[in-house]
Amino acid sequence: MLNNHLHTTSQLPTLTHLDHTGAACMVDVSDKKISKRIAVASAIVSTRPDVIELINNAGLKKGDVLTVARIAGIMAAKKTADLIPLCHPLALSKVSVEFDCNASVGAIFIRSRCVTNGQTGVEMEALTAASIAALTIYDMCKAVDKNMEISSIYLEQKSGGKGGDWHKDNRHD
Repeated sequence: MLNNHLHTTSQLPTLTHLDHTGAACMVDVSDKKISKRIAVASAIVSTRPDVIELINNAGLKKGDVLTVARIAGIMAAKKTADLIPLCHPLALSKVSVEFDCNASVGAIFIRSRCVTNGQTGVEMEALTAASIAALTIYDMCKAVDKNMEISSIYLEQKSGGKGGDWHKDNRHD
């Protein structure tokens, strides 16, 4: 059924992780040129203002929430190929995870940035870093707020490769 569907919808973009028979496959990037590739992703953890104050004042029993979340995000980016089956293992040049804690709106804004020089992009690594940083914040704060929410996990921008620069506001894809 999947194969028939693929053949009857030729006007749709081709999914790169499916071969000509519709089977899952790892994309062959061996003919792609090496270029500097950068991706930035975001996530939001919504919580109560008092929880953000506890985080800012190192008042949680589990320790320095943002330092642990930063390290978790960096480690996750490095392990993306182990977590997402068809991702290529990449030699990351740089991973950063930054936080903007806003008690007045009850939110922690997370931004991750991944850089490599390679034949494939780092979008999944940036998304993984932001996601795992958010999950780590949740884990460390759940004792004081079980109602936290993680939302708005998305790719903000990417650069490099054949596709060049892309920003989320571009709607012409």
